[in-house]
Amino acid sequence: MHDIEKEIRESKSGMTMIVKTIVRFAMGIIILFGAYIVLYGHLTPGGGFAGGVILACGYIILTLAFGKDIALRKLSDQGASIMDNSGALAFIVIGLLGYTGGYFFLNFIDHGKRFELFSGGIIPLCNIAIALKVTASLFAIFIALAIFGKFISGLVEEEE
Repeated sequence: MHDIEKEIRESKSGMTMIVKTIVRFAMGIIILFGAYIVLYGHLTPGGGFAGGVILACGYIILTLAFGKDIALRKLSDQGASIMDNSGALAFIVIGLLGYTGGYFFLNFIDHGKRFELFSGGIIPLCNIAIALKVTASLFAIFIALAIFGKFISGLVEEEE
């Protein structure tokens, strides 16, 4: 058994064992659904932003159920920063690769057949890049608010 799995089972921080069990079960479903929304965003409603929000919500409920320390071991603040910057860089690179055909964001990949997974050209790649950026950004915002919220509320209590 991995150290983090052992720590999750024995951890006293976070919520009750029932909530932790449900979150452990739901995390796989949430990640799978978020990936589905990202990958099929050019065929169905959804895409990079919606899928990224769903994936970020998975990390947020992990934080709420198990506590900040365990969630940061799954996706650290430095890992979120790397993921955020990688998503932005990938999006810009995709746009610049359009210049190979003459102008910014030109679809340089074959369109394929309609209503199939590989029919969107560069759109699925853009969705993946946006999902990385949105997931990392929203999780980082949540962690920052959780950390600084306690800090700020502590300052307010000291002043009173």
